[in-house]
Formats: sequence, C-alpha cells, structure tokens
Amino acid sequence: MPERKTAAKKTAAKKPAAKKTSAARNSSKGFTPEERAAMKERAAELKASQNREESERSVVAKIASLPEPDRTLGKKLHAIVTDTAPELVPRLWYGMPAYAKDGKVLCYFQYGSKFKSRYGTFGFSDEANLDQGALWPVVFGVTELNAAEEKQIRALVKQAVG
Repeated sequence: MPERKTAAKKTAAKKPAAKKTSAARNSSKGFTPEERAAMKERAAELKASQNREESERSVVAKIASLPEPDRTLGKKLHAIVTDTAPELVPRLWYGMPAYAKDGKVLCYFQYGSKFKSRYGTFGFSDEANLDQGALWPVVFGVTELNAAEEKQIRALVKQAVG
C-alpha cells in the first residue's frame, strides 16, 4: 500500500479585529440613562401602589412636578376623578397619574410634556365600561377644562366605573 502523506495544516493568517462602532460599544454597556430612570420610576410606582395613601401622595407629587399647563390640567382632573369616583385608587402608571379599580387602571392623564405633545390626553383603559356598539372614543385631547368639559368627564368617569 502506498504511504499516505498527511496534509500539512495550514494556519490562516489572523485577521485584525474589526473596530466596534459607537453603537456597538454603547449597547454592550447596558441600559441608557433614560431607560435606567424609567426602571427606577416604575419600581417606585409598584412600591407606592401597595399603600393607598402613599400611592395618592405619589400622584399628587407627580402632578405638582409637571410644567404648566399640564400641572393645572392634572390638578383639575385629579379633583374631578377623586370627587366623582372616590372608590378609584390614584396611582402612577408608567409615570402618569392614573386611577384604578380592583388593581386595574381604569383611566389616566397623559400629560402633553411626557411625549412633547401640544396637548395632554385623558384616557380610559379597556377595563372601563364605556362600550357603545362597535366603536367608541376612549382617549380625549384636553387643552383646558371649563364647566362643559368637567361635566363630560364626570359623566364618563361615572360610566366607566359602572
């Protein structure tokens, strides 16, 4: 039998490591400062939601920290909701003042400065009893609250609670 020669192992020349882009360098460090702040805020929300008084204090403090006109709208909406439906528990929900029934958010105020919008919104979750046929409004843009708007919000909150 003829003798077989083993193939010589070829060693490939090492390629220089590719430079990491700034995006790759940043992603390896973890969360952005904004993401960290959001996580801390959410953890505080969950902790505060364990106690009704603490939860309400956190909502009032959040509203007080808002820039105008969000602060004024937030104060008025908070007064309307707590007066109309005292059984709802004020709490923060993703950094927004919200009002819960049996632990589930029923309505909330998304202030305009949160997403750099020109107006705030007052909205209802799918837990609200607002169903009317196959289509109904659940989020309302709010620029100011006069007697007519206050009356409409009170009616919607009453209906939402059931």
